Amino acid sequence: MIKLSAKIREEMGRKTIALKKNGRIPAVIYGHKVKNVSLDLDYKEFLKVLREAGESSLIELNVEGEKEKRIVLVHDLQKDPVSDNYIHVDFFETSAKEEVEVNVPLVVEGESLAVKDLGGTLVQNIHEIEIKAMPGDLPRDIKVSIAGLNTFEDRILVKDLVFPKNIKVMTGLEEIVISVVAPAKVEEDLAKEIEEKVEDVEKVEKDKKEDVVVEDEK
Repeated sequence: MIKLSAKIREEMGRKTIALKKNGRIPAVIYGHKVKNVSLDLDYKEFLKVLREAGESSLIELNVEGEKEKRIVLVHDLQKDPVSDNYIHVDFFETSAKEEVEVNVPLVVEGESLAVKDLGGTLVQNIHEIEIKAMPGDLPRDIKVSIAGLNTFEDRILVKDLVFPKNIKVMTGLEEIVISVVAPAKVEEDLAKEIEEKVEDVEKVEKDKKEDVVVEDEK
């Protein structure tokens, strides 16, 4: 299991700015029958763990001053909209005896003949699958092979995916995961999207002109 160290955090609110300047990131742990605990982590160590564990693998969290190790999942991440750096982490502490619900990322593998030979465009509608399982059975990701997409009529549904044992799929089984769209259809959709944006701009300009006329009449 991937390990991560943490310290109990005393700084709250705006005081956490000092943490970030010192290469730390604020975090919190919560969970069923678990008292919320504020923490801070080494930012570089956290990034390394996040790349390895993702948001669906268990992490052994060693909190300074605590004898018992906590088993957690990354539940939520906040980013700075300007720097794109993570600025806060929420951990969910799990129980070995209780199922948890998580979103597991899909990893696309293989090659589609409809894309390679027919010039189609691969369209991925779903990037994560919601599952429910015991903490020890959670997969890091779910592989999706697109080798069977040979025509524009072929598609991959949730029910077509190969899932590990002992997990429950919460996402609708009939939902389309991946399909291939013909070149003409892509151009048609793009043209329609551009046309809709132009119409929106024209409507805004028209509304502005009408507002000006009303003001002049007053």
